[in-house]
Amino acid sequence: MTARANSPRTLFDLDLLRAMVMVADCGSFTTAAARLHSTQSTVSQQIRRLEDIAGRPLLVRANRDVHPTDAGHALLGIARQMLALNDQMREVLAGATVAVTVRLGVPEDFVSRRTSTLLGRFNRRHPHVKLEVTSGLSRDLAQAFDHGELDLAVVKQRRASRPAMACWPEPMRWVDSARTPRLQEDPVPLVTFPPRGLYRDELIAAMESQGKRWRISFTSSSLSGIQGAVADGMGISLLPARAVTRDHRVLGARQGFLPMDSFEVALLHRPAAEPIIVDLAAQFARLLDRGQR
Repeated sequence: MTARANSPRTLFDLDLLRAMVMVADCGSFTTAAARLHSTQSTVSQQIRRLEDIAGRPLLVRANRDVHPTDAGHALLGIARQMLALNDQMREVLAGATVAVTVRLGVPEDFVSRRTSTLLGRFNRRHPHVKLEVTSGLSRDLAQAFDHGELDLAVVKQRRASRPAMACWPEPMRWVDSARTPRLQEDPVPLVTFPPRGLYRDELIAAMESQGKRWRISFTSSSLSGIQGAVADGMGISLLPARAVTRDHRVLGARQGFLPMDSFEVALLHRPAAEPIIVDLAAQFARLLDRGQR
């Protein structure tokens, strides 16, 4: 049965279209065959197959030359476009480096100039790599990593709470507002992360160990929100040492707060990670070794 051009399953073979264009340009099956490094019979068969697919004659075969029919002219315009696009696609794929995407997760307080400098340097070394960076709470980043949504993650966690490729201590500080301290109030207002957030349980346990009454006065999933709330006198909190600002007052043993060393920064990637991911992890490891975040 002859395939019709209006059939939804019709596919035009590029070799057939190339033969059609060459015959039309040369006006001769013999010349076209020579330029295609083929035989005249093969080119003739290709044109017949193309006409079967189109369901109508595409070439008029005269004694001395060959020229397109009206349908042939219509087909030639599109055929030239298809062949040109095919050549363009081949050139692009031959010369282009396939892009690689690396999905990175970092806590909000790691989104700093030093981190941006690190990522910029990495990008210049690996211009074919596309970086997708997600920032947020460590618990969310760890969950995303476990679900396969991240290739590399830097998270804060309680010490030895999960295996990691490498870990670094995360010094913590108890803080109150430098301008409007709230520690002496009863109950003591607390500024903390939402339930299940890091530091929350430790903050509450410290209050209860001192026999102090407490209340949650402010919660935020944003570290900057916690920093600002403490600075503005909304309550006391527990923060990483590097997150303490001049607007905070650090609380120590005199106020009944012992040093906190139960947290760490962990670097997560899969043991069989691609070399490019291992390379980026090594860059973060050097940053963390220097304590610069």
